[in-house]
Amino acid sequence: MARRPTIADVAELAGVSRATVSFVLNNRPGVALATQERVRSAAEKLGWTPSRSARALSTGRARAVGLVLAREPDLIGTDPFYPAFMAGIESVISETGDGLMLQMSRPGDEVETYRRLAADRRVDGVFLTDLRLDDPRPDLVAELGLPAVAVGAIESDRDLPAVNLDDRPVVRDAVRHLVELGHRDIAYVAGPEEFVHARRRHQAWADALAEAGLPRGTSLPGGFTAEGGARATRALLDLPTPPTAIVYGNDLSATAGMAVAQDAGLRLPDDLSVVGFDDVPLASWTSPTLTTCRANPVLWGRAAARALVELIEHGSTADVELDPATLVVRGSTGPVPVRGSR
Repeated sequence: MARRPTIADVAELAGVSRATVSFVLNNRPGVALATQERVRSAAEKLGWTPSRSARALSTGRARAVGLVLAREPDLIGTDPFYPAFMAGIESVISETGDGLMLQMSRPGDEVETYRRLAADRRVDGVFLTDLRLDDPRPDLVAELGLPAVAVGAIESDRDLPAVNLDDRPVVRDAVRHLVELGHRDIAYVAGPEEFVHARRRHQAWADALAEAGLPRGTSLPGGFTAEGGARATRALLDLPTPPTAIVYGNDLSATAGMAVAQDAGLRLPDDLSVVGFDDVPLASWTSPTLTTCRANPVLWGRAAARALVELIEHGSTADVELDPATLVVRGSTGPVPVRGSR
């Protein structure tokens, strides 16, 4: 394997000191134009590129942004939202030369994880996702002096920049879509109620039923997980009068619910209509394809990354309001079944 060229190699070829090479390659003033050209020509000829550690030392930056996910580790790999969100982040920071540091943390260890990232100067800033009611992290990052961007609606007195997408109108659109199809018993499988976005979606479902003049349907927790979605669906189908439609807090719980319903002998959408949230790639490959609320996690990741990079480099950034999520009607929703036809 060929040895990677160093600053010393560039200095020798250009006939200058290593300090001069460092000044030129870090765009510092005070070096004659002819010398700059000689150094850059030598670096190009040798194929020299700066190492991340060297760049960090010269700029005082870690050249990395952090994403702390405080969920059980085995749940992260099954949720398709985060890989898409991280792909959006990577598409931006790959252009800036930064890296993404993903930290898995159990909920009880979350605060210590942020403290360690700040103390070790391993990241220049962080994304705050899964925002919660009475979330301690806005105060924590302010205390640590750690630049941060909130991903989603934030309920805090802290002046923290946020990249938000209003998910309430599309949930109401989903309920109206089902009502127009004749459904009157529309259940909901909710995400964790401590999450701000989960609570907002849950409330939007209830508000839409009220707007349609319908009684509040049955709501059960699903936890944004496949296991939770499956468990809640079984419980709903075991009711004396099962719902004819179910809205889920995310696509993962919805696809699990579809599988449970089909295993129980139900035909979708003839016997049961299902709506998810996120529009992850899998949603267009289920059978039937999943009607869902498109939030586009890739675009969300890009917008969050651009905001955090600007905050790190300039000290401030504006809030970003993304286009609202939209309803994507596919094969998992249909007219209400006639009772007794199942």
